Amino acid sequence: MKLHCARPALAAAFTTVGAAVPTRTPKEILRNVRIDAEGDSAVLSGTDSEVGVRVKLGGVTVERPGSTLLPAQRVQQILRELNDDTVHLELGPAPGAKGGEEPEENDAVWIRAGHSEFRLSPEDPAEFPPVADFEQDAYHTLSEGVLKGAIRRTLFATDTESTRYALGGVLVEVGSGENGGETVTFAATDSRRLAVVEAAASATGSPGTGPADGPVIPAKALGILDRVLGDADGEVFVTLRDNDVLCKAGDVVVSARLVEGRFPRYRQVIPAESKHTIEMVAGPFYSAVRQAQIVTSDETRGVDFTFEDGNLTLTSRAADVGASKIELPVPYDGEAFTITFDPRFVADFLKVLEPEATFTIGLNDPDSAAVLRTGGDYTYVIMPLSRDR
Repeated sequence: MKLHCARPALAAAFTTVGAAVPTRTPKEILRNVRIDAEGDSAVLSGTDSEVGVRVKLGGVTVERPGSTLLPAQRVQQILRELNDDTVHLELGPAPGAKGGEEPEENDAVWIRAGHSEFRLSPEDPAEFPPVADFEQDAYHTLSEGVLKGAIRRTLFATDTESTRYALGGVLVEVGSGENGGETVTFAATDSRRLAVVEAAASATGSPGTGPADGPVIPAKALGILDRVLGDADGEVFVTLRDNDVLCKAGDVVVSARLVEGRFPRYRQVIPAESKHTIEMVAGPFYSAVRQAQIVTSDETRGVDFTFEDGNLTLTSRAADVGASKIELPVPYDGEAFTITFDPRFVADFLKVLEPEATFTIGLNDPDSAAVLRTGGDYTYVIMPLSRDR
């Protein structure tokens, strides 16, 4: 294998693929990125056996096709430190080994750029597990910006450390939209809050919808997609199968094994109606919550939200830290009452909204869940804390 390509493009591809490469694993071979060079392109792939990423890198001059494995972290470090715009990769014999124009022993990978040269010891690519490519004729299509927004509005509510594995991902449900198209619902929960987003989609062919109890895509795969996707109107193709999911965005394919376990029946926890509904603006409320959060501690995380005539008061106190009181005018004219939230959970909802965005907060009583809604397609439910914390 011998190829030449632009360093910035190769570095970006390594960063994308490297997101799937585990830093700790009993299978050392998984700490590598596979490169397959042929024609005028190279395909980079990485996996941790659960999530895989493939990136097709165009604009490559391939003098000799071939495949090899390279240590992901070390090559990323090399590409970051190089200054030249062009990088040359060659698989060939190590110093002292015999070989001509077509080396018989591929026991070294040379990375050259300008006056810099690195020799790395590659591993056998035949031992690397396959990483799925997107070759489906039937799939769901979503806008890049829409999918990116849905991921950002739900991913933070997952619980990757829970022993209930289904909470470590985002549930994806495909249904019929009002205008004949598809609606894809994304839902995530850690049992203390719930985030639900509805997004428009379309179908090509007759794509599947995953397992009957709903496919749960692992948080790691969605985090990689979030970094890959832009805010534009490009298209993302998604195929849901019984055991895995495939997503194609441009030259990047992300594949993942679905999370095992049954996702909670989340619709049952969304309050059907609220006694009090207050319209608010995200920016000022987010600022007030961040201020109140300053005077909290690991032992005392709660912030009291007191609603009274035309005003919201946020108060927090923590031993050995102090206390805070922040007031914010709000259009509320009901009976005064206080509800306590973990400010981190409120802030998570607000920070994915534009500062000027408006939303409603629905409340019933200090012990019942609050429901926050915006845009007609984003619902966030948060459980209050006990007042005698």
